[in-house]
Amino acid sequence: MAGVSQRGGSRLRYWWDGPENGPVVALTHGATMDHRMFDPQVPVLTEAGYRTLAWDLRGHGESKPLGETPLTIADLAADLLALLDEAGVSRPVCLVGQSLGGYVAQEVVLSRPERVGALVVIGSTCTTMPVARWEAWALKSSPWWFAAWPFGDLRRRMAARTAETPQARAYAYEAIGRLSRREFLEVWRAVAGAVRPRPGYTIEQPLLLTHGEHDTTGNIARTAPKWAARDPNCRYEVIPRAAHNANQDNPAEFNRILLEFLREHHPVAGRR
Repeated sequence: MAGVSQRGGSRLRYWWDGPENGPVVALTHGATMDHRMFDPQVPVLTEAGYRTLAWDLRGHGESKPLGETPLTIADLAADLLALLDEAGVSRPVCLVGQSLGGYVAQEVVLSRPERVGALVVIGSTCTTMPVARWEAWALKSSPWWFAAWPFGDLRRRMAARTAETPQARAYAYEAIGRLSRREFLEVWRAVAGAVRPRPGYTIEQPLLLTHGEHDTTGNIARTAPKWAARDPNCRYEVIPRAAHNANQDNPAEFNRILLEFLREHHPVAGRR
């Protein structure tokens, strides 16, 4: 079921699939992508008995216009919670987030932990762990670098680094092109402001932390083992033959791990 929700000056597009009484798995895409990046997961999840929510973040895909600015991760987390509320979802859900979507999922866990039964992160940095001073500076200043970069060249380079397979790269190139330069920069400012270290904080929910074997984005691969060691209920998996969009580059392996995790921590009644 497709729908539209008015939020913050944007018309959010969303898609529900699967049995209405199934446990909810909410899928949030990365920056410059859209809900289609989870096309390899939705039919697998619904066949397993899950009810899925896929949506386009403000300014992405079919969710236009960008709406109120400056945009923050908290705004996007509130959008996701609003979509769940509008659908009458009261039970804890499993949040799946890729890159920026992982930031959004972490924000929901931080602000409304009772709404989350399990968490799956794909190619995303931990937003609550300390980072090196130079990394914090690089992230904070990145919007200015991107503002000076010719957008056509930036689009080509981002698509090439985002994925490994020709199909996933072609999708990424097309999806990035759906954003204007202004929309991209506003979204990236939200990304740049996402990391806010919280000493002593841990995610208590079951967490599946993943990234592609060849993900060279930021410090994701380097810091993931530290994140996995911090959180007590974390399962850490590196997806082989995959880059940043690991769920698209190697959907067979990612889906196998995802379903295994869900069966243990977010099961469908009567199916184990």
